Amino acid sequence: MIMEPRLYTTSADYVYQELRHQIVTKQMKPGQRLPEVNIAVQMGVSRTPVREALRRLASEGLVLIIPNSGARLASPTRREMEDTYAVREQLECISVGIAATRISERNLRRLDDSVLEEEKAFEEKNLELYLEVNENFHRIIAESSGNRVLAEYVENILARTNAYVVFYDPFYDIDDNPSIAHHKGIALALKEKNSEKAVKLMREHLKLSLSDLNKPA
Repeated sequence: MIMEPRLYTTSADYVYQELRHQIVTKQMKPGQRLPEVNIAVQMGVSRTPVREALRRLASEGLVLIIPNSGARLASPTRREMEDTYAVREQLECISVGIAATRISERNLRRLDDSVLEEEKAFEEKNLELYLEVNENFHRIIAESSGNRVLAEYVENILARTNAYVVFYDPFYDIDDNPSIAHHKGIALALKEKNSEKAVKLMREHLKLSLSDLNKPA
């Protein structure tokens, strides 16, 4: 059920949240056009907050804004996803390797909490929550490296690969999620301060994540 705009901070926030929910719950298809006028009429707002919401979704890799053509849902190619995951693998293997030598007890507890939340989100088939806690797990590791520039790069690429999960991951059709077990293994390696093991597990985890996507030709 769509909530009223007054429950959100701004009209743009309302439009953003509603569109993102429709995208994540697969009510829209990759490549689908997103006409500003139609969205504005459907949501009872002007075109300005729609334009702002679309720009925000574009920054997350969910929407493409094409000059003189308008906005449409992204439709990443197989090559684009493989290239992005190749970069993500390098960045996250660096961050987890450093984090293994620096991570605090507080952040180790945060990782454990994230895994518990991830299990709950998967059981409830709540993809929006799952993406949030999954991203948080990886963000905590990047932050624990102590390298702010690296953490920013990781956060940026997490948003991009999350878009691929939205479009092509069989989240709603599977009963078991090996990603959660991988996260538990990575967290344990970090507790053990085992940098080599943590890097190996992260690399395996990201290769599996890519292979699980129902990639387009």
